[in-house]
Amino acid sequence: MGCDEFRFKRFTVNQSGCAMKVGTDGALLGAWCGAARDDWRRVLDVGTGTGLIALMAAQRFPSARVDAIDIVPESCRCAAANFAASPWGDRCRVWRASLQEYAASGERYDLIVSNPPYFVGSLLCPDASRTAARHTASLSHAELAAGAAALLEPGGRLAVILPPEESRRFVAEAVGAGLCPVRETAVRTVPRKPPRRVMTELVKGEPPCGVERSELAVECAPGVWSDGYRALMRDFYLKIE
Repeated sequence: MGCDEFRFKRFTVNQSGCAMKVGTDGALLGAWCGAARDDWRRVLDVGTGTGLIALMAAQRFPSARVDAIDIVPESCRCAAANFAASPWGDRCRVWRASLQEYAASGERYDLIVSNPPYFVGSLLCPDASRTAARHTASLSHAELAAGAAALLEPGGRLAVILPPEESRRFVAEAVGAGLCPVRETAVRTVPRKPPRRVMTELVKGEPPCGVERSELAVECAPGVWSDGYRALMRDFYLKIE
């Protein structure tokens, strides 16, 4: 396995030429999102990068058609190649488009998933592709919330992963766009450390009914995956049996 490939149990992600590589954030969100149902019919991955989350959705939801969008041409080519090489190439497709543009397409989805950009007000990277993938200059929290609200069916869900402070800001924007948080998991590297990420799922058009909150530690000790992480990722990672 070369450094440009990441092997999962049922597919291999080729990362060559993609601005954003496979990382823990995307893998966690792909395994966590949409747990309320297993019969999602239409799924959208916003900012797909390598296509990882879209592929995980195709594996988890066998009846779903999975669309993916990205503004970076190299990422679209990378995702398309990974889709074609997977067992679900007939159910996955990628479009080069911003969410702002795609929101006007008239498409509707049951589940939208995004590992969105979150660097706010920080120094921009000279690499335009990495800037587009990593900074909110290309997709603000308000634009993500509004775009998801426009594309979701009533009762549909949006799942995102963000650092804690950015998560709080995003939820405030999402509530204003008509999305209600219903599920939240704080992710720690190890139990004693503060959360590094928060995964949040929001529903469109339903009254607030409380938020299901949980925590997940990736490791129980340095270099040792926790039972919770192993259970979440067991269907995907080759190294977890």
